[in-house]
Amino acid sequence: MQSAAPQKVGERPIEMVPREHDSAESRSIPTEIQSVGFSELIRNSAETPEFVPAPSDASETDRASGVETVRQEPVDTSDSVETFIALALANHPSIQAARQRVSAEFHRIPQVRSLPDPQFKNTFWPIHDQSLQTAAGRLGNQMSVSQVVPWPEKLRTKAAIVSQEVRVAQAEVQRIEREITESVRLAYYEVWFATRAIEINKETQELINDLAKVAEARYRSGGTQQDVLRARLESDRLANQLVSLEKQKQVAQADLATLVQQPVMLVMESSDKLSLANVPQQLDELIALAEQCNPKLAGLASEIQRDRQKQRLACLQKYPNLQFGLNWGLVSDDSNVISPVANGHDQINFNVGTTLPIWRDKINAGVREAANRTSSTAKRLDAERDALYGKLRRLLVQADALVEQRDIYAQRIIPRTEDTLTLAIADYRGKRTDFFSLIETYRELLMFETQLARIEASLAGTLAQVERTVGCPQ
Repeated sequence: MQSAAPQKVGERPIEMVPREHDSAESRSIPTEIQSVGFSELIRNSAETPEFVPAPSDASETDRASGVETVRQEPVDTSDSVETFIALALANHPSIQAARQRVSAEFHRIPQVRSLPDPQFKNTFWPIHDQSLQTAAGRLGNQMSVSQVVPWPEKLRTKAAIVSQEVRVAQAEVQRIEREITESVRLAYYEVWFATRAIEINKETQELINDLAKVAEARYRSGGTQQDVLRARLESDRLANQLVSLEKQKQVAQADLATLVQQPVMLVMESSDKLSLANVPQQLDELIALAEQCNPKLAGLASEIQRDRQKQRLACLQKYPNLQFGLNWGLVSDDSNVISPVANGHDQINFNVGTTLPIWRDKINAGVREAANRTSSTAKRLDAERDALYGKLRRLLVQADALVEQRDIYAQRIIPRTEDTLTLAIADYRGKRTDFFSLIETYRELLMFETQLARIEASLAGTLAQVERTVGCPQ
């Protein structure tokens, strides 16, 4: 049969599977990749000598366990993606920095809610003949203490502003956590895909070795040596692809190790099964969840409340601030006094002052400024909501397309290609087809198996994007 052009492991048709995880949710399909027994195909179709597979990966799986920031000892485990997410959320410096900003904003509340520091003044006249003289005697020293008391609503409004700033900072923490979670999932799924592609490559290597044995047997019975050389060439091509896949896996492992704050020399392995959670089918459900959970929307909503409080504070500037004071003067009746009736009684007095908010243009301009900032933030919220709705629509469409592609590959394309390969092997042994057609069929099966793994990884990445966009943790 005439087959599609050969394709390298890890590549995929652009029009069918998006490489980036910019796709979205799909139908609920709890799924796992099931390997196709390449060797069984040939063994079921013909009696061939037992083939010894190539040795497995040279190194054991290394892993960092626990939630410590750095662990040097390797651990031989294959953890789930949730384990790596927990490590990243506990150790990532971006999240820790955001949490420190929340604490910093929280500690601003008692600062803005408190009265300003009182003032103390001490005035004295060291030269006796130049000091103030009163009927009670000479005033040698005068002390005063005063306290500014803002209009009561101003302090409460400032505290309310900072409280909303705390909420904005908390929303930023949640946004960074969702971003890190998505990055960990995408890196993990790349590790999983590279691992699966390597498994497919090695299974295919077994098939090629079995085909080479069939070609050698046919050559000994009068066939052409070209088939034997072609089988060896295909084996070399697979070895070259394996090198690229190993490097791709190492890069993905380094990215994952960086996200979970583990030494990059540790080998981060994925689990064998890739389970896909249920995908919401209704866009309205996703939008409703996003309204409740999305950190960006929550942060902008808090910014609007903050700006409204700022607008209220601007309106309160038309009310005066009060000032209360206490003065005490030390009066002396010694020989340097002028008054003949000096008795040395000290002076004590109280004073009350107020600001005069008479510059109405300045106050009104502040009110208009705060109103414009509130309106600007509200428009930003509308724009972010529209962008979020559009992204959810795109993700839902892309996820549905990935699910349909997965079903086509898993239920139709791959089983039919396996049957075709089985028949091609039997026809080749019976000298009814040439080795080139057999190789083309095997290449198609290799491409389709790799393509199915890419679809699964892309679908999982799409679900990670849906989770981040909606904002509700799973």
